[in-house]
Amino acid sequence: MDFSPYTIKTPADIASDLKTSVRGLANGEVVRRRQQYGPNELASSELMWWHILWRQFTSPFIYLLIGAALLSFFLDEAINGAMIILFVLLNAGLGFYQEYHSEQTLKLLKQYVAPKVKVRRGGIDAIVLSRDLVPGDVIIVEAGDIIPADVRFFKDSDLLVNESVLTGESVQVSKTSKPLKEPARELYQGSNIGFSGTTIASGIGEGYVLAIGRGTAMGAISHLSTETVRTSTFEKGINKISTFILRLILVTLVFVFIANIAIKGRDTNIVELTVFSVALAVSVIPEALPIVTTFSLSRGALHLAKNKVVVKRLSAIEDLGGIEVLCSDKTGTLTENKLKVERIKTLTAHTGSERDAIRYASLASEFFTEKLTEENPNNAFDLALLEELSNEEKKSLDAYTMTNQVPFDPQRRRNSVLVKRGDAHELIVRGAPEAILPYCTNVDSQQTTKLSAWIASEGTLGCRVLAIAHKKLNQQHQYEIADEERGLSLDGILSFADPIKESTKQTVSQALHLGVHLKILTGDSREVAGAVAQKVGLITNPDDVITGDQLQAMSEARQREAVAQHAVFARISPEQKFHIIELLKQKFEVGFLGEGINDAPALKSANVGLVVHGASDIAREASDVILLEKSLGVIIDGITEGRKVFANTIKYIKATLASNFGNFFAVAIASLLIDFLPMLPLQILLLNLLSDFPMIAIAADTVDADELKKPRNYNVREIALLALVLGIVSTVFDFIFFAIYYRISPSVLQTNWFIGSILTELILLFSIRTKFFLTRAKRPASPLLWLSIAAAVITITLPCIGIGQSLFKFTAPHFHDILLIVGIVLCYLVITETVKLFYYRTFEPKVSRPQRA
Repeated sequence: MDFSPYTIKTPADIASDLKTSVRGLANGEVVRRRQQYGPNELASSELMWWHILWRQFTSPFIYLLIGAALLSFFLDEAINGAMIILFVLLNAGLGFYQEYHSEQTLKLLKQYVAPKVKVRRGGIDAIVLSRDLVPGDVIIVEAGDIIPADVRFFKDSDLLVNESVLTGESVQVSKTSKPLKEPARELYQGSNIGFSGTTIASGIGEGYVLAIGRGTAMGAISHLSTETVRTSTFEKGINKISTFILRLILVTLVFVFIANIAIKGRDTNIVELTVFSVALAVSVIPEALPIVTTFSLSRGALHLAKNKVVVKRLSAIEDLGGIEVLCSDKTGTLTENKLKVERIKTLTAHTGSERDAIRYASLASEFFTEKLTEENPNNAFDLALLEELSNEEKKSLDAYTMTNQVPFDPQRRRNSVLVKRGDAHELIVRGAPEAILPYCTNVDSQQTTKLSAWIASEGTLGCRVLAIAHKKLNQQHQYEIADEERGLSLDGILSFADPIKESTKQTVSQALHLGVHLKILTGDSREVAGAVAQKVGLITNPDDVITGDQLQAMSEARQREAVAQHAVFARISPEQKFHIIELLKQKFEVGFLGEGINDAPALKSANVGLVVHGASDIAREASDVILLEKSLGVIIDGITEGRKVFANTIKYIKATLASNFGNFFAVAIASLLIDFLPMLPLQILLLNLLSDFPMIAIAADTVDADELKKPRNYNVREIALLALVLGIVSTVFDFIFFAIYYRISPSVLQTNWFIGSILTELILLFSIRTKFFLTRAKRPASPLLWLSIAAAVITITLPCIGIGQSLFKFTAPHFHDILLIVGIVLCYLVITETVKLFYYRTFEPKVSRPQRA
């Protein structure tokens, strides 16, 4: 529903359009319209446990593993297939447990929007469920109510509405029932419209329901977020790696199969060759990758939970580590989301005159006129005044009695109160300076010029100002509006600001240190946004701000440049936030932190959507991560945790692919040169099993500080190139074993090659876990160290005992063979370290010295 045309119409015209009246609809008409328009609610699908379980299996890599398992069962390799299925089920179980637990936590946090509302039907006021509203209904709202539908006010009394959930504007908006002179195009311009989901801060209003459910402004935003489909950056990276592995396997297997038949001819045992080929294919697949990533992500989720962060989607942790741009509203994230008296400007420099200005401003506040408390604030300005008063000053207000008042009026741009103290009566006027200064007799033209300059300078600092004036009246005087417009004495002008959080500057600095650029997307004015951004160090010039209208007027190419170059965007609509995120995603990995209904599309569009506890339902549903503490600091922790997860996942991928490629190439080529299998299928499976457990432990490994300095992504070319280079090194050393032992007997070659292969894989794991020389890296995690030692002991011991010889067909190695294998492994370590260091210095010349954290 387009609310714009209703903003310039009179209440009578709107009643005519909606076929209603101030008495409301008749009950029969309500029933008819309910059938026509349906319930006043936003359709949302509940996430059930089976949805979360199914999500664990929707990955091309999982499909690859399941396919390999089925093929193994088909070829009577039951143990092989069972091990792969075990890995898949363990991964699914870990992922399901963590994500289901997160969803249950979110249900406890869920808040519901305006379940009931006061409605007038047939001239009778009644309380009904908000879902039962229909267009044309008349509703009555007052302080504390959440507006349940889009309404056009036809009656208002001191009506202030908090629209931060929609517009991001931290200060309450005054509403009027009068038609506007120009149609309102943006949400923040609709000063006679009450939008669904916003909250009445003070006053009373009556209005006609214009739209319900999906037809409201909130519904339009919800629809936009529902239509947006996000593909995780983590999933994209894993999919690329899966595709690469699958293509490499298919090409190599076809070559090996054809080459064996071509070389051996009729002597080829097709069944045995097929079984060998399947085992060889499985040996290349890093089947423990899902376990490693899920375990690593789960550890990250538990760590973040201790820091009051709830992760809905596990892979979002790693996506968080990869973000290059973090977009956020300023309200409550960079700032305290509450006003504070910043400065006081009076005609004299005396402290007493400043306190008088505070006292008179407080007498005209709701805390005095309505007798509200600090625990029940309705007006941000009044709460700031209350906090500014000392205890003595608060007690002094008790000597005054309010005898009359005129609430704030958007046309007059001021409010006034008549107070009595003893026999003295005083009229206090508070409001916009331009609505008060012309009526002050103690302000001459020169002072007006100076005050105007001060007000302008406060505006550039992002502050809002209130002027306070008073006059004495005699006891018999009848107070009229005209009294506000003559003979006033200016007490002062107060400047209010939303203070920057103490931790903000440090957090922004940390983000830049991590290579993350922060951008502000807010519904606030350009002056306020620019001032905040300058204070936290995002920009040097507070005028370096782009508004939504300015951005919209640009060409598509210029918009792409603008969103990349500028850090601050003001007066941004929900659609424009969404568009900015989409433009940024063309070049960067983007995170978005929001909380309002207006943030939902951008949250869904961003690579990682983050919301704070207390965010709107729509925003929470669109998000990946929920912050129970409203601070950028916890996001920085999340980014660091995500990069640790990424670093450990990459370690596993590089290590397992390099070792698997080495074995794959060596065994495939060896099968062409000898008339027996260089390693039995069961031995290949055991090799994978013994080497995989230490590799799985790498999920809990420590990470060099250098790995956390900047965002990284899955570069398939870099991963494949390093894996192939180190795989070739591994293949060369495999052939050294082959050359030494193949003439003795098949079982001797298979046994010693098996021992050498596992020991070299374990050594490779410790080498590849750092880009520096392995002795200069951070100490490996204890599970990794002890599991590697256990795997090495089992590898050397198993061929010497009965089960190894009977089940796996090993031959007990001689002591001099063990010494020779260890010597070859040490040579392999030296060569691998040399190749690795040469590779990183050639392809990553800017790698700095490691920092010990």
